[in-house]
Amino acid sequence: MDPLTGEDPVRIGPFRLLGRLGSGGMGRVYLARSAGGRTVAVKVVHAQLAAQDEFRRRFAREVAALEKVGGAGTAPVLAADTEAESPWVAIGYVAGPSLRTVVGKEYGPLPAASVRALAVGLARALEHIHAAGLVHRDLKPANVLLTVDGPRIIDFGIARAVDTVTDGGLTGTGAVVGSPGFMAPEQVRGERVTSASDVFCLGSVLAYAATGRAPFGAAESGVHAVMFRIAHDEPDLAGLPAELDDLVRGCLAKDPAARPTAAHLAAHIEAADPWLPAGLLAQLGRMAARLLDEDGTPPHGAPAREGDAGQDGDVRQDGDEDAARDGDPARHGGGGADAAEGGSAGQGRGPAQDATASPGGDPAGGGDPAGGGDPTRNDGSRPRPRRGRRRLLPAGTVAAVAAAAAVAYGLVERHGTPDAPTGGSTAQDKPRNAVPATFLGAWEGVLRGTDTAPYETARIEIAQGAPGDKAGVYVHVGGERLCMGRSTLVSVDEDRIVFGESDVTTSVPAGRCTPAAHQKLTVRSPEVLEWSSGAATATFRRARSGPGVVPKEFLGHWKDVPNPDVSDPQQDLYSHEVIITQGPVGAPLVRFQQSYPRTDEETGEPLSGTVNCAETAVLGGAGGLLVLGPATVDTAASDRECTASGASTNLRIQRVQGKERLLVYGMDADGEPGEFSKEN
Repeated sequence: MDPLTGEDPVRIGPFRLLGRLGSGGMGRVYLARSAGGRTVAVKVVHAQLAAQDEFRRRFAREVAALEKVGGAGTAPVLAADTEAESPWVAIGYVAGPSLRTVVGKEYGPLPAASVRALAVGLARALEHIHAAGLVHRDLKPANVLLTVDGPRIIDFGIARAVDTVTDGGLTGTGAVVGSPGFMAPEQVRGERVTSASDVFCLGSVLAYAATGRAPFGAAESGVHAVMFRIAHDEPDLAGLPAELDDLVRGCLAKDPAARPTAAHLAAHIEAADPWLPAGLLAQLGRMAARLLDEDGTPPHGAPAREGDAGQDGDVRQDGDEDAARDGDPARHGGGGADAAEGGSAGQGRGPAQDATASPGGDPAGGGDPAGGGDPTRNDGSRPRPRRGRRRLLPAGTVAAVAAAAAVAYGLVERHGTPDAPTGGSTAQDKPRNAVPATFLGAWEGVLRGTDTAPYETARIEIAQGAPGDKAGVYVHVGGERLCMGRSTLVSVDEDRIVFGESDVTTSVPAGRCTPAAHQKLTVRSPEVLEWSSGAATATFRRARSGPGVVPKEFLGHWKDVPNPDVSDPQQDLYSHEVIITQGPVGAPLVRFQQSYPRTDEETGEPLSGTVNCAETAVLGGAGGLLVLGPATVDTAASDRECTASGASTNLRIQRVQGKERLLVYGMDADGEPGEFSKEN
C-alpha cells in the first residue's frame, strides 16, 4: 500500500481513506475504513473516463453484477455511487494474497490436498455466481485471493448475464475479453460463453495451483499461440499429481457439454481441513493482523514509497480491467470481499452490525448506533400495550433461537478444532493448541454506556484451537437486537490474538445481524483484556461460562411490585411476572408474562376477559449484570393482541428494606426500571 498524496481525497462517501492500493487504466483503488471500523477497498473511476458514457455503463454493470452475486466465496457491495462525478464502489477488503502471488512468488505449487480444497471453494463460489444468472469470464490466479477461511473470487469487471453473453471472448472491435492463458476454447473462438466456460477456466487455475504453470502456456510466449493451444491442443499437465488428474482433465474438456457443473464439483469433491499448509495459514493470519493496525493516513504530500511489505506483494490492486493482458489486475478492482462480512454501520459499532443501517456510515439522523428504534420506550418495564391490533412474530422464533444457541455453545464446550485430515502431510504439523491459556474462557465488555448502565455490550468465549478454526463464539447486544456467531481465529501471540470475520448463528430479531468484523484482544492482566474492532475499543473482563452461568440469586419466579405512588382501582386486573431459569449464554432463559384487561381496539372501552402475553428473551451476557436480547412473543401462550417490546434489557439484584428486588432496565435509553419481588 502507498500513502495518500495531495491529489487524493480524504474521504469518499462515508469512508475515511487510509492509503492507495493501486491505480490502473480504469480507476484507482484505496484502502479505507468505515465509521464502524470495517476495512474496505474503494474503487473510483478516473474522472476523464467517467465523462464517457461507455465507461459509466461498464462500471455500473460491474457494480450491478457484484450486488447480484454477493455471497459465498465472492463479495457483497457495501456502498456505491455510480452516478457521482467520479463513480465509486466500496467492497470489503480481503487481507490475503492472490493465488498468482502465492504460487508464482512466495510459496510455489500447493499440495494436492490444498488444491482439492481450492477446487471446492471456487466451485461453490462459481455455483453462486451461476445461480445469479452470471458468467464471470475472467477466472484466473490473479483473481483468486487466499484467506484463512478459503478462496475468494474477485474482479467482476467483465462478468455478464448468461442471456447476454453471445459475443464469446471478443468485443465488437475484435479485442480479446478475458485473460489469454486462462480462457475457454469457445471464448477464444468468439462463440457463446456459458457457465461451462468458467469451469474450463477453473481447470486451468487448478492446474496452475498444482504445478506452477498455466496448462496452455504463458502469454509471454505469444497471445495467439496460447489461444491456438487452448482451442486445439491438449493441456500440458506434466507434474500434476495423479490424484488430481481426473478432476483437472474433466474441467478442461474441449466440449462444454462434457464438463462437470460447478454445483457437481462442489458436491462431490472432498476438501481437507485445514485447507492450506500451516506455514501459509500463519502468514495469512499475520497479514490480517497487520491490516487491523493500519489506522491512519500520512500527511498529504508525503513521498510515495514502495509497496507495503505488510500486504501480499500484489500492490497493483488497480482496477485496470484490460483483459487483453494476462497480468495481475485489480485484486480489489472488481470485487473481493469476505463473504461472511456485512456493512459496518454506526460509530463505534461493536462486533456485529445492524443490517438495516446505511452501509459504511451512521444510520440516517444519528440515533442509537446499535440499531434504531423507539427512543421513548426506555424504562425496561414492559409497558402495558397501547390500543390497536398487534403484529405477532413467527411462532418458531423461540425454538430457532434455542437451537442456534445450543449449536453455538457446543462449539465452545468441545475442543473447538476439527480432526486432522488423513490425506495431507501439511495438516500433521498444524499446532492444535495454539491459544495461550490466558485467553481461554469468556470475556465481556461494555461498548457504549457504563458497567452499571450499559447501552451496548459484547462477549466472546474463546476455546482452544489453531488459526483457521472457529475458536470463538461472540455475542453482541444492542438496544434492539442480539447477534451471536462463530469467529475464526486468525493469529495468535502470547499477549494478543486476532479473530477474523464471523458467521451469524443467532439474530434477534431475525435478519437484523450481519457477520462480526475483525476483533483483536490484548492481555492487560489475568482478568482484563483490551478489545478493539476497527475504531471501536473496550475493556473486557472475565465472565461466567459453562452450562449454568446464571447466579443463583436470580433464579426463580418474580412478581411485579406495584408503584405505591399510583392508585389504580383495577390494579388487581394487571399482572407482570419474570421467570428466570438456569442455562448457558445464548439460550432463552428469561420469560416475561403479563395480563391486562381486554379493551375494544377502536373505542378503548373495557370488554370482558383479559389479554395474556408471554415473551422469552435470550441471555446475552452474565458478567456483573444479566444482559438480555429483545424478547420474542411465545405465540402458543399469547393472545393475538400481544407484541414484543422490541428492546434489549439488563437485570440486576438490589436489596430494598432487607429484601431482594429484581430490577429490569432497558438498554436503549435511561429510565426507571421495572421492579419485581421474589414469589414465595
